[in-house]
Amino acid sequence: MFKSSVDTIEQFKQILQQIPEECYSKLCTVLSNSTIGQHTRHIIELYLCLLKGYDQADVSYDRRERNQRIELELSYALTQLEFIQAHLERPNKPIKVTYELCGAETCLDSNYFREVMYNLEHTIHHHALIKVGIQHFTQMELPESFGVAPSTIQHRQACAQ
Repeated sequence: MFKSSVDTIEQFKQILQQIPEECYSKLCTVLSNSTIGQHTRHIIELYLCLLKGYDQADVSYDRRERNQRIELELSYALTQLEFIQAHLERPNKPIKVTYELCGAETCLDSNYFREVMYNLEHTIHHHALIKVGIQHFTQMELPESFGVAPSTIQHRQACAQ
C-alpha cells in the first residue's frame, strides 16, 4: 500500500516536472476553469491532513489549509510531494475522521491504513482530471497508467490475454 502510494506520487512528480510551468496555474476550460495546480493542491492537502492528524488520531479533510502557494508554485508543490513520500509510511492505528455534512459534524472510525488507501484512490481520480488538463495544453506523451486505478489496469491486462 505504501509502495503504491509512493510510486503514484513519484510518477506524478515526474510528469509535473515535464509540463510547461505556465500550464500549471493556467485556467483550463475542460477542467471547469480550474487549474492543474488546484487539483495538485487538493491531492497534497488531503495527504497533509492525514499526516498532521496522525499523532492525535484525528483527521478532518474539510479543515485543510487550502494553501494557494501549492497551486501557484510548481516547485513548492514538488517539495510537498517529496515530504509526503518521506513521511507516509507509519504504523497502523485507529483514526477518527471528522466530516461536516449539512452543517453538522459527523465522526467516523477509521484507521491509518484505510485513510492512506482513500488518499491513493483520491489521488488517482484527480490524476485522471489532471491528465485531461495536460492533454488540453500540451502534446506531451503521458503514461497510459497515469490516472487509472491499479484494478482497472489489471482488468485491462486480463482482457487482453
